[in-house]
Amino acid sequence: MANKKIALVTGAARGIGKAIVDKFIAENYFVVAVDVDETSGKALATEYGSDKLIFIKADICNEIEIQNLFQQIKNDYKQLDVLVNNAGIIRDNMIWNMPVEDFDLVININLKGTWMLCREAAKLMKVQNSGRIVNIASRAWLGNRGQSNYAASKAGVVSMTRVLALELGKYNVCVNAVAPGLIDTPLTQKLEADVLQKLIEAQPTRTMGKPSDVANAVAFLASDNTQFITGQTIYVDGGKSIGAGL
Repeated sequence: MANKKIALVTGAARGIGKAIVDKFIAENYFVVAVDVDETSGKALATEYGSDKLIFIKADICNEIEIQNLFQQIKNDYKQLDVLVNNAGIIRDNMIWNMPVEDFDLVININLKGTWMLCREAAKLMKVQNSGRIVNIASRAWLGNRGQSNYAASKAGVVSMTRVLALELGKYNVCVNAVAPGLIDTPLTQKLEADVLQKLIEAQPTRTMGKPSDVANAVAFLASDNTQFITGQTIYVDGGKSIGAGL
C-alpha cells in the first residue's frame, strides 16, 4: 500500500464502474471496490489480487453499512484520497405509469445513497485536509422522456456536487461530477436493436461512448492536476448535451 492513493468506487463490479476500477489500478491506486453484486465483486477481487484491490459488499442505501465501510477504511488505510459515486439504477416509465415505489427506489439509491457516501467522505477528507469526490451524474438530468425519477435523481447529484464544492473547498477537497450520455454497457446492450439505433442516430457523433471514456474523465478529475477545478460537471456524451442531434 506504500505510495498508493486509496480510491473508493461504488457500483464497481461491472460496466462503467469496472472501467473506473481498471483505470485507477493502471494509475497505481489501491481500490476499495463496493457493490451489491457479490459474485461479480469477488471475481474482480480475484482478477486483481489483494495488493491492488479489496471488494466490500455494501448496500449504499443502508446508513449503517456505509458507516461501517468508512470505519473499515479509516482502520485499515488511515486515509481516503478519492471517492467515486458510480452506483445507480434506472426504473424507467412515463409518469402516469410509474409506481411510487420505483420513484422512491431510484431516489434512494442514486441521490440519497450518494449523499450518505459524500457525507462520510467529507468527514474524513475535511480532517485530512485533502481529497477528491467525483459523482457520476448523467446527461439525463437535462431531461429524458420516461425518466422523471432518474433525471430528478441525477439533477440532485449535480446540485449536490456544487454545494459540496462550496462546503469543502477550503479543506483542499475538490468535488466534481461526470455526466455520461449513451455509453456501451450491459444496460444499453439489452435495448431493442431499433431503439438503440435511433439513440445512436440522435448523437452528434453518431456513436456510443465506451466505459473507458467515462473512466478517463473520472481519473482526470481525481488527479493532482485538478486542484483548481471544483463544482463542475463534465459531459461525456458525444455532444448530446448541446442538443445538436437530429
